[in-house]
Amino acid sequence: MGDLVGRGATVDFPLASPAVTPRTRSHPLRRAVAAAVGLALAVGCSSGDDDPDQEGSAGAEAEAAEAESTDVLFPDDEWARAESAAALGFDQAVLDEIAAQAEGAASNCLLVTRQGQIAGEWYWNDTDATSSQEVFSVTKSITSTLVGIADGDGDLDVDDKASEYIDAWAGTESADVTIRNLVSNDSGRQWAAAIDYGQLPGQPDMDTFATGLGQDQPPGEVWAYNNAAIQTLDVVLREATGEDTHAFAAERLLDPIGMADSEMTTDASGNTKTFMGLSSTCEDLARFGYLFLRGGTWDGTEVVPEDWVDAAVGQPSQELNSAYGFLWWLNRPGPVAGAAQATGAAGEDQPESQMVAGAPDDMFFALGLGNQIVAVDPGSETVVVRLGGAGAPEGATPFDTAAAARVVTEALVDPDAAPVAATESDG
Repeated sequence: MGDLVGRGATVDFPLASPAVTPRTRSHPLRRAVAAAVGLALAVGCSSGDDDPDQEGSAGAEAEAAEAESTDVLFPDDEWARAESAAALGFDQAVLDEIAAQAEGAASNCLLVTRQGQIAGEWYWNDTDATSSQEVFSVTKSITSTLVGIADGDGDLDVDDKASEYIDAWAGTESADVTIRNLVSNDSGRQWAAAIDYGQLPGQPDMDTFATGLGQDQPPGEVWAYNNAAIQTLDVVLREATGEDTHAFAAERLLDPIGMADSEMTTDASGNTKTFMGLSSTCEDLARFGYLFLRGGTWDGTEVVPEDWVDAAVGQPSQELNSAYGFLWWLNRPGPVAGAAQATGAAGEDQPESQMVAGAPDDMFFALGLGNQIVAVDPGSETVVVRLGGAGAPEGATPFDTAAAARVVTEALVDPDAAPVAATESDG
């Protein structure tokens, strides 16, 4: 665990890194209720008591929303590239300095986008825009997003007890653990470094191993960065949606936003790895960050419910660690714990701190072992992605969250710069 010292200090984050028979559990009652409510609303809206003024107001709002959406750029098959970094408000010299730090830290790629355009991209070690790699715990933020999509579909509710989907937990000390606890990392499930970083990654059947662990504490009382607990979300998602999690991810998240070079991987038994295992690229992960920057909507289509995005990255998901949402890291000030720590009730013994002092409070991150980073700054509409090996060479300065934040705290010198004519990638 790294010390927090002064401006720009950071917390170090370590590994962020099918013997279970699938059953279809689609919650038909919940879907039926949702359909009935939708029908009732549709009937009400089509009654003869419509207020012309309200219709006019709604029409004006729709036109305004449509006009606003035309000002927002989304990548299609390729990202658009700004004519220069300066056109998007960046000091090229500072960006080059940040990129040099990334190169020295054994990075494979660094990508900076703003307002839907690439402002700068760098590739090293014989990689290019299509070079995919393991991104470790960045996977957790993908898993959280899949839970949010399933919640929006009505296949599950984040406040459901996970034991509704994990039969092995019924009638045990884990019976009251909710899905919310699992995505907040305050489930109280059994945790030890030897389990999470030694035993779990080598299991041929990760789901059976993870669900078979015990309960250390009652849910909601202790925050711990618990890989095994997060792996149990594979069972929850498979039972709730009736699909293998990796197939659900491709259909509902990766494909709709054009993450063509990304996939969730499986263990030897065919279980989807949900605490690590995503293979992805800098450009694809920039799409993922941009999806959350835009509130879960991609070019006019809702991919993730906006209220899930707000809950996942808009504020801490619990009182124990201000730096954590729904499997996303946050820059909110308060009691802060990193991946190597556990906290007691209400952040007991955790001093007031912040992941990256001096960076915007509403900045958020998907992070993985070896400083795999997706950094999102809503205020400046900036996404920074860095991917690399498991660690920096001896003596090199790591490229961490503070380095990524420099893109918006130092390199962005003209925040009012507006998008200008862009060029399409040549692939």
